[in-house]
Amino acid sequence: MLDRILKNRILTHILFWVVILTLQSQVFLYTGYTLKVIVIYTLAILPSILMAAYFLVYYQIPKYAYPKKYVRFAFSLLGSMYVFTVLARMLTVFVAEPIMGVVDDVAPIHMVLLVLFSVDRLGRNYLLAVYIAPFIMASIKLVQQRSEEKRKLEQLEKEKATAELNFLKAQIHPHFLLNTLNNIYALTLKKSEQSSESVLKLSEMLTYVLYRCNEKFVLLEDEIRLLENYISLEKLRYGSDLQLSFSKKVAATPIKLAPLILLSIVENAFKHGVSGALEDAVVKIDLKATEHAIHFTVFNTKNISQQEDITEYTKGIGSSNVRKQLAMLYPGQFRYLVKEEANTYEVQLHIELKQDAP
Repeated sequence: MLDRILKNRILTHILFWVVILTLQSQVFLYTGYTLKVIVIYTLAILPSILMAAYFLVYYQIPKYAYPKKYVRFAFSLLGSMYVFTVLARMLTVFVAEPIMGVVDDVAPIHMVLLVLFSVDRLGRNYLLAVYIAPFIMASIKLVQQRSEEKRKLEQLEKEKATAELNFLKAQIHPHFLLNTLNNIYALTLKKSEQSSESVLKLSEMLTYVLYRCNEKFVLLEDEIRLLENYISLEKLRYGSDLQLSFSKKVAATPIKLAPLILLSIVENAFKHGVSGALEDAVVKIDLKATEHAIHFTVFNTKNISQQEDITEYTKGIGSSNVRKQLAMLYPGQFRYLVKEEANTYEVQLHIELKQDAP
């Protein structure tokens, strides 16, 4: 019920004024006046309080305070304080006091002049009564706006992170597809009977990449199946020229991680290591995973005579994307180490898994 009221702007304002006027009446009871007198005087100056509040919150603060025009804001606030306290005094003299039976012998025009020039009395008797509600209202409004700005900022940061992550994945997909198509093309040139098998493997991989990798986290067993399909394609391409091993020790409990992370590391090993080898290439893949952590190591040989990093072996699309995705999805939870020698290259990835991770 309360949530429904707070979502309704009109009801929220009504509730605010009921609470404020009730509290204000309770405070004024300590002045010695009866509740009847306090209610009459409060209702009489209510128009002045309302105008002061909405003028402050919806005009003065947005027009002068937010743009940091503080001098103008100060002059505007002082001027409005004078106007609305004068109005409150006028309403008291010409509305509340006649209702209470208080008769003043002073002529109306003289009373008006007296009110206009009694600045000291306006400050003592009316400033707090008129402006306590506007200042409370302004404070609540400022807190609400700061909270809303923070929420919007957090939402924007979240949307930005999601957009960046999707962009990184969009880079990985065509990179992966290009590599695999090159493998199949090499087989077709050799008129290999294994071409049809490689097309089937590619179809399975594309189905996974297109329809499952849109999730933030996927099952590790699915990623392993993707790796096995990819490795099978590479074996078909290189045949006996490749010495490859893939050892894995994975806990029986379901484990989730970000998609395509492991594939990108393996991809780099073939793309920038095996493809440039002048003799038998070696790739060793080792995966250990528990419900608490994943440790993934990929070792490969590379051409010792490849002095210049033309293909950006250590800074390739896959490698840089892996680092970016890890930083976004596992902040402070991963270690990504590279050990490069003259003719070998090794990547070690360690990810600490949170127990509440989806």
